Amino acid sequence: MISKEQFEKELDIIISNAIREDVGDGDHSSLACIPKNAQGKAKLLVKEDGIIAGVEMAKKVFAYVDADLGVETLINDGELVKYGDIVFYVTGKSQSILKAERLVLNIMQRMSAIATKTNQFARLLEGTETKVLDTRKTTPGIRAIEKWAVVIGGGENHRFALYDMIMLKDNHIDFCGGVAKAINKTKDYLKANNLDLKIIVEARSIEEIDEILACGGVHRILIDNFNYDETRKAVKIIGDQCQTESSGGINLETARKYAECGVNYISSGALTHSVYNMDLSLKAI
Repeated sequence: MISKEQFEKELDIIISNAIREDVGDGDHSSLACIPKNAQGKAKLLVKEDGIIAGVEMAKKVFAYVDADLGVETLINDGELVKYGDIVFYVTGKSQSILKAERLVLNIMQRMSAIATKTNQFARLLEGTETKVLDTRKTTPGIRAIEKWAVVIGGGENHRFALYDMIMLKDNHIDFCGGVAKAINKTKDYLKANNLDLKIIVEARSIEEIDEILACGGVHRILIDNFNYDETRKAVKIIGDQCQTESSGGINLETARKYAECGVNYISSGALTHSVYNMDLSLKAI
């Protein structure tokens, strides 16, 4: 996984790029009719039940726009919210509040939707030892906040990107000429380049699992698109030789059944690519 410093840098990039995109050479609507030094106050209002996420990110946005903006937090990231709840108050220059408004809402609506969906998976897995993971099926440019939302919702992060973990999937294996060849070449590559990266390998059959285990040195086997019986068999074969992860079309209807097969993790792209933004609004008071 990436370091905390790298993650914070990603957040800074997201904010600066979003302000560039949204504000450009100025918020002319506010500049035209709001006095420069006018002070205001607004509340973040919840209009839909779920898990709130993005409060701390909103604070970063407000601070970026205007360090003098003050935020009074009433509900923290990860807490259950219902219609009518007030998450925080923000006070300061009215122009600054308006400048940050849409970005804060876009971020919090997206993050809250992801946290809510993730929490649904996490609650389904209660009583098992299986954790839910995200994937790289994220919105380009804002992966950091989407993965942050997964953690807020009770899930765990998979690799952040292509550079922080080795993951040999079907196309890597086929292009390379077989699973054993792909693993051995990867080990040689890591050694030659003095890289300390964990290796995950996708298996499409029990035979490939046997081949992966024979190679050794693999951190986790991705048991991809196996049915329940095949998954239980795979978990038994793998034992404690490495971690196990089920993937491939896993949703709220199938997650619990895969967890009961004994895998360490299930991964689902649905956490980030199939959510509807939570309804929130920032209202002047």
